[in-house]
Amino acid sequence: MGHRTNDLRTSVTQLYNNPSLLPLTKKQKKLVTRNPGSIMAIAKGAKMAIDECKYQFKNRRWNCPTYVDGHGGSIFGKILNTGCRETAFIYAATSAAVSHSIARACSEGSIHTCSCDFEHNKVPVGKDWEWSGCSDNARYGHKFSRRFVDVLEKGRDFRYMMNLHNNEAGRVHVSSGMKQECKCHGMSGSCTIKTCWMRLPPFRNIGHILKDRFDGASKVLPGNTGRAVKRKRRRFNFSPVNPNHKRPGRRDLVYFEHSPTFCEKENMIGFEGTAGRECNSTSLGVNGCDLMCCGRGYKSETFPVKERCHCTFHWCCQVKCQVCTRLKVRNTCL
Repeated sequence: MGHRTNDLRTSVTQLYNNPSLLPLTKKQKKLVTRNPGSIMAIAKGAKMAIDECKYQFKNRRWNCPTYVDGHGGSIFGKILNTGCRETAFIYAATSAAVSHSIARACSEGSIHTCSCDFEHNKVPVGKDWEWSGCSDNARYGHKFSRRFVDVLEKGRDFRYMMNLHNNEAGRVHVSSGMKQECKCHGMSGSCTIKTCWMRLPPFRNIGHILKDRFDGASKVLPGNTGRAVKRKRRRFNFSPVNPNHKRPGRRDLVYFEHSPTFCEKENMIGFEGTAGRECNSTSLGVNGCDLMCCGRGYKSETFPVKERCHCTFHWCCQVKCQVCTRLKVRNTCL
């Protein structure tokens, strides 16, 4: 497991330092070529999506494992071949991360074909503030992500519709998360007037929202039809499996297959199961040993840990500590 983690870390580092390693389609390469500087933002977005997925699912049976096969396959593995809710989260998070990263790169001047979003400067302002500064270009990020991410979807089947819907759901949560930030100006910080701009939230905030949408994702019926809208975009009128549930909206995640239990090894998706995973013996939640280990039980081992202790402050200005050894318990699933 440690060897695989090191390989992944190396792969992600190489991806960020050398974005040409991204396996792009012809249309994606054309888009990137026309927008110099965008490839680095895309690589950053890819890393953001991976990190966020791992963070949000670190305490669940499916902990967003990633793989490097060397043959151009998805780093998220074969689970993308299914239509379960974990797949829905991956699509939404990846699309959102590209949108977020591109929007921020525009305002930072990293992409030659876009800049700050000055549309807000046309909006009427209050008595003691005015639009100024550089707003994140969420509109451009949304458009770029749609052109870059959605092009990967082929055909017109139900999986195609589901993936495009979840891509768009991720982008919508980025665009709708913009918040106003202001800076005071005046003598001695009197804030005689404020200049304000629009700023995207940290991607962690968007990750939390998408995780909530994952928990409340809608299982939908195959055979739904989509309707065309302007600029060749498509929106889909999905029917929920449970007729008592509302139809999913643009912000909701959708899926059409039940998730595996993720208890045992799943060769179809390349998942190793939860054997050997750490768990919390006192928790009743998803990270607790009862749920994580699927009733198989767990083993406990005690190991020593060295840490700083008995710290004191000495004038001026040092903190001196002793090194203490204490025992910790690690629980792992059988």
